[in-house]
Amino acid sequence: MSETRIVAVGFHRLKGLLQALVPAYRAVADVGVLDKGFDEAVADLRARQVDVVVAAGSNGAYLRQHLDVPVVLVKVGGFDVMRALGRARNISPRIALVTYGGVADEVDQFDRLFDLGIVQRSYTTEEDARDVVRELKALGIEAVVAPGLVADLADEAGMVGVFLYSQDAVREAIDDAIEIARIGRIELAKRERLNTVLGQLTDGVVAVDLQERIDNVNPAMAKFLGAPAEALLGRTLSDVAPELSLRTTLRDARDEPEQIHRHGNRTLVASRMPIVEDGRLTGAVLTCQDAVSIHRVDRHLRARQAPREASARYELSHLTGTSPAVLSAKARAEHCARSQATVLITGESGTGKELLAQGIHNASSRRRQPFVAVNCAAFPETLLEGELFGHEEGAFTGARRGGRAGLFEAAHTGTIFLDEVGEMPVSLQTRLLRVLQEREILRIGATEPIPIDVRVIAATHRDLKAQVAAGAFRSDLYYRLNILGLSLPALRDRLEDLPMLFANLLDKVATRVGLPATPVAAVAREVLARGTAYAWPGNVRELENIVERLVVHGNELDGGPEALQSLVPEWFEHAPVVTLSGQSREAGVRHVRDVLAACGGDRALACERLGISRTTLWRRLQGNA
Repeated sequence: MSETRIVAVGFHRLKGLLQALVPAYRAVADVGVLDKGFDEAVADLRARQVDVVVAAGSNGAYLRQHLDVPVVLVKVGGFDVMRALGRARNISPRIALVTYGGVADEVDQFDRLFDLGIVQRSYTTEEDARDVVRELKALGIEAVVAPGLVADLADEAGMVGVFLYSQDAVREAIDDAIEIARIGRIELAKRERLNTVLGQLTDGVVAVDLQERIDNVNPAMAKFLGAPAEALLGRTLSDVAPELSLRTTLRDARDEPEQIHRHGNRTLVASRMPIVEDGRLTGAVLTCQDAVSIHRVDRHLRARQAPREASARYELSHLTGTSPAVLSAKARAEHCARSQATVLITGESGTGKELLAQGIHNASSRRRQPFVAVNCAAFPETLLEGELFGHEEGAFTGARRGGRAGLFEAAHTGTIFLDEVGEMPVSLQTRLLRVLQEREILRIGATEPIPIDVRVIAATHRDLKAQVAAGAFRSDLYYRLNILGLSLPALRDRLEDLPMLFANLLDKVATRVGLPATPVAAVAREVLARGTAYAWPGNVRELENIVERLVVHGNELDGGPEALQSLVPEWFEHAPVVTLSGQSREAGVRHVRDVLAACGGDRALACERLGISRTTLWRRLQGNA
C-alpha cells in the first residue's frame, strides 16, 4: 500500500505550528505544508494526489466547499480558549475573542459569571475580519485572541494579536486526518474486493447514471443481456432491454423489489434501487436472478429444512389469573402489541416477565418473525458484548472465522427480549442506546454499521430510577426503554389467582414429567391453605418448582401433614404446624387471629410470622382468603 498523503494548509501563524509538528509524522505519513489559501490552495491541491487536507478557520471552510477530498478542520477546545484568554489578560484587561463562524456561548456565560469584560465577535470572510478588527480598535481593545488572519490584522492595527490555536489542537487534527486516510484506504480495498465479488456472482448486476447510461455491469448481467460488458458500457439500458428499464426508479427515487420480467427466453426476478450518495441521487442499480435457479434452490432448501418450533411459545392468554392486577397487565400488554415502541416490563423474579414479552410479540405484527431472548445478567461484560453485537473475523484472539452475527442481527425484523437489563454494564448501555437511536449495530472489530429492524422489549426486577440516581444506569437509556411500561404483580399480591395457577401448573408438570397428578390433587385443599399463608418470594416460578416437587414425590403425600412439611419445609418456617386434614376457611381465620393475638395485636409482626402482606392479613381476618 502506498504512503498516506496529508497536506496541511496554513499561512499566517498556523504555518509555524504545522512545520514544527510535521517531522514527528514522517514514519506514518507524508505530511506536507502548503502556504496558500482559498483559490490558490484549491488549484494547487487539485493538481496533487492527496488523501486528506488539514486546514483551519475560513480557509478550511472554503476548501471543504471546493475540494472532493476530505478536509479536517483544526478545532479549538475550551482549554485552548481559556489559555489564550489568559495570555491576553496578562497583556491588558481590555481583551476580545474573535472566532470563525459564530461566537462561543460558553465563553459568553463564563464572561458574565466572572465579569471579565471579554468582547466577542465572529467573521466568515476576510472582509468581515477587517471590519471586526476596525471595530475592536474603535472600542479601545488592546489584546485580540483570534485565528491567524485576525491576529495578524490586529497586530497591523496596533493591537496585540494572540493566536487562538494550540499545538495540541493542530496535532489532534493531523491525527484525525491520518485516521480518515487509513479508513479511506480500507474502504477502497473493500470496494475493490466488492468488484471482485460482483464478478463472481451468478446474479446479474447493472448500474446506471442519471441519464440511465450503463456505467457498470457484471459478467452475469452481460450474459443475461446477450452482449459483452465492453459493448454495453455507455449505452442506455432502456435501449438495450426496455423491460428492464430503470427510468421509473431514477424518476421516483424509490426501491422496486422483486418484479418478474421476461427477457428473451429467460424469466428474470428483478429488483431496482436508487443510488444515493451524500443525500443526492446519482444513479440506480438493477439486480436480476434467473427464476429457474431460484426454483431449484428453493426446492433444495425445503427438502432439507426440518420444521422448527416457534421461538416465542407463549400467548398473552397464558398469563394465568383473574385478579385485577393480572387483567390490567393483560389489557395493557394488548395495547403495547399494537405499537412498535420499546417496552419496559418490571416485576420481581419469577412473575412471568418473559412470558409477557413473548405474548406481546405473538400478538404483534412481528409474530411470524424471530423472537430472541437474552439474560443480561448471565454473561460477563466481554461475552455479553459479543453475544449482542457479534464480531468480525480477526476482531480478537479466538474470533470465529468469517465473523459471527450477534443476537440483534438474529432478531432482525422481529423482537429481542433483554431480560435483567438493569444488570447491563454502563459501557454496553451506551452501545444499546445507540442501537435504539440509530437502528443500527456495529460488530466488534467492524467499521461499517449494519442497519437492523428490531423491536426491543426489556425487563428488570430492579428499581431503574434508583439506579439512575445512583449513577449505575444511564438516564437517557432509561427513558428510551420506558416508552411503554408494564408492571407484573408479585404472587403474594394476587393470591386469589393461586387456585387457578396451582391447577394449571399441576396439569402442565404432570404431563411434562409423565407422572400422575392424582396424589397432589388429593391434598390440594391443604396445599392451597398453606400456600395462601406463604409470602412466595420466588413468585410463580417458585410455585411451579414446588408443584413439580410434589408431583415427583407424590407417593409420600399420604403420610399426612408431616409429609407435606417434609417436602415443602419453607411453608412451615414462620408459623407452627397446623393439622391440615379437613381444615376449613374458619379454621384458617382462627389461626391468623391466634397469631395476631400472640403478637399483641402487632400486625407487622404477625405478617412477618405468617409470611404474608398486610393486605392478605386483612383479607384473612375478613374470611375472604
